Amino acid sequence: MPEPIEDVTFHDEDWYAEELADRHFIGCTFHRVDLTEATSQGAVFDGCTFGDVQFNVSRHTDSAFTRCVFTRCNLFEAEFTGCKVVGSTFDRCDLRPLTVSGGDWSFVTLAGADLRGGRFTGVRMRETDLSGVDLTGATMTGVDLSDVQWRGTRLSGADLRGSDLTGLDPTAVQRAGAVIDMVQSVTLAQALGFDVRG
Repeated sequence: MPEPIEDVTFHDEDWYAEELADRHFIGCTFHRVDLTEATSQGAVFDGCTFGDVQFNVSRHTDSAFTRCVFTRCNLFEAEFTGCKVVGSTFDRCDLRPLTVSGGDWSFVTLAGADLRGGRFTGVRMRETDLSGVDLTGATMTGVDLSDVQWRGTRLSGADLRGSDLTGLDPTAVQRAGAVIDMVQSVTLAQALGFDVRG
């Protein structure tokens, strides 16, 4: 495995379709770097800052983006499979349509993000900040959404089946047409104070 690259700033670089297999970056800054169609397998970005970075159509597998800050980045059709994104923040990023399969996105800040039509399946998102997020028509199936911040989240038409919705106050979100399963319906009824009996 290559030696970690620490505290380096990459500015206005063209990394189009770059293969970032097993690369390790610690505390680095990426500003206006083009990572369009780049792929990462087993790469690690720890405590890095991304500003105005293009991640369009990039593919990331079993990689880590922990405690990173993404500002005004473009993740159009980006895919994350089995990635660890714990503790990262996305600020004013273009995240549509984003695909996330498996992995751990706990303690991530996505407040106010536009995630309409996004796909999150089998991912852990404990204590993630989804306040004010637009998830209209999104798929969030089999997701651990325990202790998530939901205030003002738009869930209209979203598929939430099989996800952990404990802690979701149905009155605090826009929920028209959201799809849930029978177990979740009991959980939400109890959250509203109903005594559910057979």
